[in-house]
Amino acid sequence: MFTTYKEALDWIHARLRLGIKPGLKRMEWMMDRLGHPETKIKTVHIGGTNGKGSTVTYLRSILQEAGYTVGTFTSPYIEQFNERISVNGKPITDQEILELTNVILPLANELEETDLGGPTEFEVITAMSFYYFANYPEIDIVLYEVGLGGRFDSTNIVQPLASIITNIGLDHTNILGNTHEDIAFEKAGIIKERTPIFTAVKHPRALKVIEEQAEKKEASIYRLDQEFSIGAHESIQKGEIFTLQTTGDTLEKLEISMIGQHQTENAALAVSAVLYLNQHAFISVPEQAIRNGLKKAYWPGRFEVLSENPLVIIDGAHNDEGITALVHELSTRYANRNIQIIFAALKDKKLDKMIAKLDGIAAQISFVSFDFPRAANAEDLLKISQSANKFAVEDWQPYIKEEISHLPPNDMLIITGSLYFISEAKPIICQYLKNMTISL
Repeated sequence: MFTTYKEALDWIHARLRLGIKPGLKRMEWMMDRLGHPETKIKTVHIGGTNGKGSTVTYLRSILQEAGYTVGTFTSPYIEQFNERISVNGKPITDQEILELTNVILPLANELEETDLGGPTEFEVITAMSFYYFANYPEIDIVLYEVGLGGRFDSTNIVQPLASIITNIGLDHTNILGNTHEDIAFEKAGIIKERTPIFTAVKHPRALKVIEEQAEKKEASIYRLDQEFSIGAHESIQKGEIFTLQTTGDTLEKLEISMIGQHQTENAALAVSAVLYLNQHAFISVPEQAIRNGLKKAYWPGRFEVLSENPLVIIDGAHNDEGITALVHELSTRYANRNIQIIFAALKDKKLDKMIAKLDGIAAQISFVSFDFPRAANAEDLLKISQSANKFAVEDWQPYIKEEISHLPPNDMLIITGSLYFISEAKPIICQYLKNMTISL
């Protein structure tokens, strides 16, 4: 048994050595030993390539506004590990992490001796979350974000009230497949029998796969631009305004504080699911709670403005779709600014397209590496870039501080790339900006 939070966390992280082991057998084995806690909670299941965390946040914020106590399971974390298991947006305590780890530890040791092998890091954390939420009596509903794919993801043992697939992109192709159809099939694995599925997938062949799986499961399907649609979209200084039209409702001038046209799609998915759950008496959420919840929703590291002067933005654009959305927002919102970019990535991503898009808008682009097993080398990233003004930097912390302190008035600094890098960089940047403000 562990006696400290650090011991527990070190043990969890050490399980990264087991890598990713697709399949649900180990989760089912652990759930059986724990008395099937996954059956004792009401859930909504959220998958997709991008936008999962934001969609979870919109749902949570709306449900909280309506007075519900909402659990969330998300990954990866941005500010602290504990946030992966949260209640009403508040991460569970270090003591609770310690206690949960001690519940799972003997199961992991026993499982290690079977033909199934020991559970992975993600399986351990997922099992901890199910046990926690099932034994937290005040929880009304839990929002489960898929970790990877869907069909064989550790979270896919839930029987949710509704499922959501945000979008489909060519990410994790070494595991999920090389085509949109292959990836859509894996994502569509979260669709359950006679359980509604909401999706913002636009790629025609990917959408067709999802429609086919929904039909096989006799699941009602609600699609962006068909059963629900976005209109009258307007970007404002600190967010977006749009109208949501569904088959039964029209909600005009909905406002969100997260920046980006793509965020209107995530918000529309969340609201459409809430309206469905309302209509079928699973929840009771008034319209004002929807409006207030959307406006209050906040998810760190997603086009997050850390400072207005100097203008510093951090964004976890870690794949081609994320970079496309980032470039679109920078091009439309900040066309009159010189854009300086600092980029870090994992080496197993499709980096050529991502870097080419960043090259196209950057007055200066710098590539950095960071302490993570799968992190790409800065020099390797530099070689991919075609920019005339590019740099490779090994020690990113002093470099970012130097760039911020000497940022010209008409320039802006974008720190982007891997979410693992963003989670490491954000607290350091925020502390530096705070110190700058104090010294002025």
